[in-house]
Amino acid sequence: MGLGVVGGQVARVLIDKAEVLAEQVGCPLVLRKVVVQDLSKKRLPEVASLLTTDASEVLDKPEIDIVVEAIGGEVPAIDYLTRALVGGKHVVTSNKEVIAKHGVELLTLAQQHGVGLHYEAAVGGGIPLISPFQHDLLANKISGIYAIINGTTNFILTRMARDGVDFSSALNRAQELGYAEPNPRDDVEGIDAAYKLAILASLAFRSQVRPEDIYCEGISRLSSRDFQYAQELGFAIKLLAIAKQSDESIEVRVHPVFIPEDSFLAKVDGVYNAVQVEGDLVGKVLFFGEGAGALPTSSAVIADIVAAAKDVILGVGSRVKWGTQPGKSVRPMSEIKTRYYLRLNVADRPGVLAQIAKVLGDNQISISSVIQKLADSVAQTAEIVIMTHPAQEAAMQQALGELTHLTTVNEISNFIRVEA
Repeated sequence: MGLGVVGGQVARVLIDKAEVLAEQVGCPLVLRKVVVQDLSKKRLPEVASLLTTDASEVLDKPEIDIVVEAIGGEVPAIDYLTRALVGGKHVVTSNKEVIAKHGVELLTLAQQHGVGLHYEAAVGGGIPLISPFQHDLLANKISGIYAIINGTTNFILTRMARDGVDFSSALNRAQELGYAEPNPRDDVEGIDAAYKLAILASLAFRSQVRPEDIYCEGISRLSSRDFQYAQELGFAIKLLAIAKQSDESIEVRVHPVFIPEDSFLAKVDGVYNAVQVEGDLVGKVLFFGEGAGALPTSSAVIADIVAAAKDVILGVGSRVKWGTQPGKSVRPMSEIKTRYYLRLNVADRPGVLAQIAKVLGDNQISISSVIQKLADSVAQTAEIVIMTHPAQEAAMQQALGELTHLTTVNEISNFIRVEA
């Protein structure tokens, strides 16, 4: 279902590697029907006779064992996936939005109807992530996930860091190269990463983490000056998806962060993805590779199709049993404690730093270091960069509000959290 970039590549692999896949499965994998929106579009000649615009040609045919959903988006995909599972068909999908929002319900349906729901390609493209959480890491209590899981934003941030360009220039280049959509909102505002984090956190913590539970902040307000200061201070800037759990609560957030430039995640550049998982038995495990694109994503989809086909042959239903741990709440962002980077444009006159330090001190925020540079000699303004010691988010937000009311503070140019 769907014959776009990913669906088209999956169809090509099923046709071109039919013999190899048949050996892996133990019987042929036969492509029966392909659902598309527009029959007039130019398609692979090998599938021309299989095209239909009628979803029931797939969903209501008993001879079809596996439904592959590559439509994307929430609607009508959720309806098609529901119908397929209820109809006793194994399902393979790369749809991160549907799995993030409806994964629990769909997995429950799969269990009830004795079929499998496979979604390896929903997070990390060709990087094996879902299966390790479902199987290989099951004995671990996962304490943390730190992930770069959006290739578009990572490409943009890499360009800004290396070339000193502003956000809009880096975004334009990403669009020219096909890494960013014409409407890049889901990527640059962190929404795509939040969907993927919801899936990973739900699996890792055995709890239902919804996209709306995740604090989400994008990269559009970052400036080339932030990257200059980050480098001076020994940091890189990345859009990080973070999930942590304690005995009582879960912490889930997506936002730009300063991370030490000598850390592994700081060196993940371009369109690559990386996920660091911390478990009590396995320690730190790193997953790295291309997180998007037709080829890597089709690799994961095909692997899921092969797994589903083997289950069909063996008469096996849902191998993944979904269960949640009761009593876990999502910690409000206001209670998060971390370090902060502040960049302020202020009046260049005596006593300004003392006023700023008083506001921070009154809110129990301790200053770690300060950089002050002349911003405009004519206007007599200066730029102050402050790094803090760990402080509570609520206190920092209160301090930021108070700083905006100081007559000596012209602008809070930026505010970025620090993950050491």
